[in-house]
Amino acid sequence: MDKQALRERVWDDLEESGEARFPFPPHGRIPNFAGASEAADRLTATAEWQAAETVKTNPDAPQLPVRRAALRAGKTVYVAVPRLRDEDPFRRLDPDAIDDVDAATTVSGIDEYGDPVGPGAMERIDLIVSGSVAVNETGARVGKGEGYSDLEFAVLRGFDLVDDGTTTATTVHERQVVNDVPSPAAHDVPMDLVVTPARVVRTDAGAKPSGIAWDELDDERIDEMPVLRRLRPRRNADDAENI
Repeated sequence: MDKQALRERVWDDLEESGEARFPFPPHGRIPNFAGASEAADRLTATAEWQAAETVKTNPDAPQLPVRRAALRAGKTVYVAVPRLRDEDPFRRLDPDAIDDVDAATTVSGIDEYGDPVGPGAMERIDLIVSGSVAVNETGARVGKGEGYSDLEFAVLRGFDLVDDGTTTATTVHERQVVNDVPSPAAHDVPMDLVVTPARVVRTDAGAKPSGIAWDELDDERIDEMPVLRRLRPRRNADDAENI
C-alpha cells in the first residue's frame, strides 16, 4: 500500500471508530488516541525505559504523557524544534530545574521551559520515543509524511549521540498497528518497541540509518535548517563543537 493511502485509512479509522482524541481532526498529524496515557504507562514499565537517563521525544499530543512521565522519573528530555528551523534546533528539559512538569511538557511549554541546544551540547540519547500514524509488528513506521523524525535521528547520529543500539519506541493505538506498512527506505528509522495501551511488541528491528542521506535533500530544504547548512560542508572537530 502507498504510504499516503495508508495514512488516510488510519486517520479515517481512528475518527470513525471514535478512538481519536483532541486535537481534531486526526488527519494530517500524529493522531492523538484514546488510551495514550495507558500506552505511556506500559512503556514506563519496560526495562529499556527504566534504564534510560536521557529521552528524546516528539512534541505531539499523544506523547504528552511520555514527556511528563520522563521528567517525573528524573530523566532529561530532548525535543526537536519543528522542522529543525532554529540555530539551536533542540530543547532540553532538565528535571532538576522544572517545577511545573504539566506546563513544561505542553507544545508551548517546551519552548518556555526548555533550554535551546545544538547537537554539540547534547548528552548521548538512551531512548527515542516517536509518534506514528501507522506501524507494524516488525517495527516499520509511517509518520505524517514530512520526514523530520528520521532526519532528526540522522543528525544525532552524525554527532555520535545515537547508534544502532539506541532504543527506539512508539506509543500508538492498537488500530494503528497494521500489517501492510510499506517496506522501509534506507533513511527510515525502525522501532524497537511498539507500545499500545494493551501490549508491548519487541520487534528485533535491527540496524538503523547510518547518517544523513544528502542525496535525498534538495538545497531548499537544507537552507531551511541551519544545522544542515553547517553540516553539509566537510567539517572538522572544532566545527562540530560549535553546532
